Amino acid sequence: MLIYKILLPAEWAAFERAGRFDGSPFDHESGFVHLSSRKQVAATALRVFGDEPELVVVAVDTQAVEESLRWEESRDRGVFPHVYGPLPRSAVVAVHHVAGAAAVDDALPR
Repeated sequence: MLIYKILLPAEWAAFERAGRFDGSPFDHESGFVHLSSRKQVAATALRVFGDEPELVVVAVDTQAVEESLRWEESRDRGVFPHVYGPLPRSAVVAVHHVAGAAAVDDALPR
C-alpha cells in the first residue's frame, strides 16, 4: 500500500541530500511525520499547502515503514497515517513534482 507525504521543494531537496526526512516544523510540533492516504492527499494539499506554487508529493511504501507507522484518528478528519521517526529515502517509491495543491489529485495514479 502507498501513503503520501507532501513536501515543499526545499524540503524534498534536503530529504534527498540527507537520505531521510526528519519532518517539517509542523511534524516536529506533533511528534510524528504526517502523511495521507490516496483518498486524503488532495484535500490535505488544499488545506495545508493551498498557497504554495510548487509541491513535491512522494509515495511511500507502507511495508518500508511498518515498524514506525501508526494509523491514528485526526481531530475531525478521519484516520491518518503517521510515522514516528525519520522517513527513510529508501521507503519512497515515486516522486511527483506538482504545480500547486489544486493539481495534486490529477498528478497521482489512482
